Amino acid sequence: MYKILFKRIIDIVLSFCILTVLSPLFLIVFILLSIANNGKAFFFQKRPGKNEKVFKIIKFKSMNDKKGADGKLLSDEHRITKVGQFVRKTSLDEIPQLLNVLKGDMSLIGPRPLLVSYLDLYSPEQKKRHQIRPGITGWAQVNGRNAISWQKKFEYDVWYVENYSFMLDIKIFWLTLLKVLKRADISSSTSVTMDKFTGN
Repeated sequence: MYKILFKRIIDIVLSFCILTVLSPLFLIVFILLSIANNGKAFFFQKRPGKNEKVFKIIKFKSMNDKKGADGKLLSDEHRITKVGQFVRKTSLDEIPQLLNVLKGDMSLIGPRPLLVSYLDLYSPEQKKRHQIRPGITGWAQVNGRNAISWQKKFEYDVWYVENYSFMLDIKIFWLTLLKVLKRADISSSTSVTMDKFTGN
């Protein structure tokens, strides 16, 4: 019953409550990022959801759009703003995804939605991560997030898909809060964001 109905109901109720409580903070972050990013506070990107159905994820924009002499965007390290760095370290950039949860694109807890370009790179086993709605946080996030390898991350994702339950979701929720408070595993060992997945 939890998988069929209650998980979705809990997603809607909790997302609405969290957005309501955090609305003053949401507004402050929106204003600061609008100033830092020339009026662009939000970042939109296509991501695959349940059954690989593509949707637009919404996050607070932590990096500007500065380009080099070749016309290409600079590296993440050179584009992340001071405000954006704080927003990313405190995971405040994830708040707008609560709107995705309310829309039904995402769940509060599940495998993180990755880039559409990765779809052709997954093994049949790794593709199982798309059998349920993606989440704002998940089993892989509380077990290393950006500090673990892609292979390990996918193992955690598939394990969650095959074993998720109400009690497991509660555990992930509280472990996520602890991770956010500690600001742990935000970056990989080589980048301020996760290194790109290039295949198995």
